[in-house]
Amino acid sequence: MSARKAEVTRRTNETDVTVSIDLDGSGHGRFATGVPFLEHMLDQVARHGLFDLSVECKGDIEIDDHHSVEDIGITLGQAFAEALGERTGIRRYGHAYVPLDESLSRVVIDFSGRPGLYLNAEFSRDRVGTFDVDLASEFFQGFANHARATLHADNLRGHNDHHKLETLFKAFGRALRDAVEIDSRAPTAVPSTKGSL
Repeated sequence: MSARKAEVTRRTNETDVTVSIDLDGSGHGRFATGVPFLEHMLDQVARHGLFDLSVECKGDIEIDDHHSVEDIGITLGQAFAEALGERTGIRRYGHAYVPLDESLSRVVIDFSGRPGLYLNAEFSRDRVGTFDVDLASEFFQGFANHARATLHADNLRGHNDHHKLETLFKAFGRALRDAVEIDSRAPTAVPSTKGSL
């Protein structure tokens, strides 16, 4: 099996983002984004997905974190798309339920080639620390669009907003791991009746 790795750089007038990923890694993460809570969440994705993931971003965080968070999601999606190539041999679908104390979230993903985000999460406050909770949807939307994946992310219960976000990101990492693993029963097949994804 060829190495399933990618390094993608995205530069705009608002951000300069570089993402490196090894889909068959060991869960090692390295992050320098200027958005500490997002780094904590990305570390959960790397650890629970068993991806080696590096994310560097220089963004206009003096304005706010919006552009950085959105563009990191976009670039991470592009890196997954590149690392997966023709998507031969992958399981394609992944899902996970993750609890953290009172909070429970479910994430289901399909690397279908058809981007879509269906996020169901309500928060009781505007921020967790300095992180604007609205930016979670911007991150997931950017990822889904550029990984060309259908993503359903639901916080099923909970009252602590930190826990809600953390369960969403942990479940995201676990679902990704499930979806991108090579299917030992069909390692040379594209998992679609169309023959391509």
